[in-house]
Amino acid sequence: MIFLQLFWRFLQVGLFSIGGGYAAIPVIQNQIVEQCGWLSMSEFTDLITIAEMTPGPVAINSATFVGIRVAGLPGAVIATAGCILPSCILVSVLAVIYRKYRGAPAVSSVLSGLRPAVVALIASAGLSILLSAAFTEMPDSPSALFSAFRPGSAILFLIAFAILRIRKWNPVLILCLCGAAGLLTCAVTGSAEYL
Repeated sequence: MIFLQLFWRFLQVGLFSIGGGYAAIPVIQNQIVEQCGWLSMSEFTDLITIAEMTPGPVAINSATFVGIRVAGLPGAVIATAGCILPSCILVSVLAVIYRKYRGAPAVSSVLSGLRPAVVALIASAGLSILLSAAFTEMPDSPSALFSAFRPGSAILFLIAFAILRIRKWNPVLILCLCGAAGLLTCAVTGSAEYL
């Protein structure tokens, strides 16, 4: 039964994460964290971090990770198959349609209409991950806002963001430097709570 659930959940991820990449993150979060409870929000943030650091698309890496976590190696194969099946079918069908009707105004209109939705999905995913990185837990009241805030993480985010946007450093180098900052913080303080 768990294999069927894994296949079904990641089939939905593959089917409804239009735009791929970061647009898949809120769909994965909904399926894995909110509906199934297979991961906590903190574990989900770690999952996205690992999926970003490893080669390949975020959705497929996430499917493989969650599949292994929930049902071992067979779960990873089934979850990954569920994730890629819709893409294989849809891309094949769309390639034929696009080749035949690529000059039609309706096709351009549909593609133009999908762009804002993809941007909204990416922004939603980014905000969720930013909040989970900046707060130890999501505060339920304004008074709890300051006690849950992690200033070290917020400062590290701002520095990494500025370096990426202004200096145009390699993202892999930024990931390595931020990981090193986390290790250094843990070594100095004895805890990762300060970051």
